[in-house]
Amino acid sequence: MKHLIEEQRYTIYRMHKEHRTQQEIARFIGVSQATISKELSRNRNSLGHYSAKDAQMFAKMRKERYVKKRKFSSKVETFIRDKLQKEQWSPEQIKGYADANGLSMISVEWIYHFIREDKHSGGTLYKHCRHRLKHRKRYVGAGVQHIPNRVSIHERPTCINDREEFGHWEMDLIENGKDFIITLVERKTRYLLMAKLPNGKKAGEVAKMAVKLLLPYKNNVISITTDNGGEFAKHEWISDKLKAPVFFADPYSSWQKGSIENMNKLIRQYIPKNSSIKNLVFNDLIKIQIKINNRPRKNLHFISPSSLFYNFAC
Repeated sequence: MKHLIEEQRYTIYRMHKEHRTQQEIARFIGVSQATISKELSRNRNSLGHYSAKDAQMFAKMRKERYVKKRKFSSKVETFIRDKLQKEQWSPEQIKGYADANGLSMISVEWIYHFIREDKHSGGTLYKHCRHRLKHRKRYVGAGVQHIPNRVSIHERPTCINDREEFGHWEMDLIENGKDFIITLVERKTRYLLMAKLPNGKKAGEVAKMAVKLLLPYKNNVISITTDNGGEFAKHEWISDKLKAPVFFADPYSSWQKGSIENMNKLIRQYIPKNSSIKNLVFNDLIKIQIKINNRPRKNLHFISPSSLFYNFAC
């Protein structure tokens, strides 16, 4: 069957409304009678009438479905499964990386559709998605603590907000029962550093681990921003060792340190709430850190934090 264009469909509509025969319509627009017959039968709307506008829309939808089905080759499916299961990339990251590297790929919506179909048929791909296809409530923040000589985020240079300068970090803790992990993220590159706190979240222990993680990059630490938890009370000691100020976000304003809040959610994909981290060793956390840092990120134009960070740090 010859593919009809929009103008031909409007001609079919007008002549069909004038009660012209299919043979007359076919002869007028230069196609076979079978083409007209098939067009009138397959592109009727829900009321059983033929409309040029609806017919064009139906044809376009069928074409898009065909293109997507054709693009969803076994090679594409293998790539999607591999990045979901082994690397825990999001559909957006899979699509973005493929486009950036000239690889054939279906749309983000169709990747999600594929994951949902896999779930309905008993598959487990959805378990590798960050939200497992569910929406979760946003964490509000820690309670207000009295911290001596606390420096407000409002005293922080405004240039930090624009992420134009490399070397500004955000700091937080992940808590699972009585066990804690300290997390640090560089704002411009979204590069992650993390470590378990073997002796709990006492302010002194937190300060020592923060310095231990950042000391190798001391020349690339201009500032640190965190929340009002009492575990960050030794901020002056951190500032002295790293020669960088520590700023505190407003109480219950987690959006002011959005990079670390978002990063903690990414980490939760590997370390869910209520799961035990007691037996996690250094290498376990390093593997998670490497995976997250090697993911292409949409807000970095699908470049990985690791690539970007060492570009600036070198």
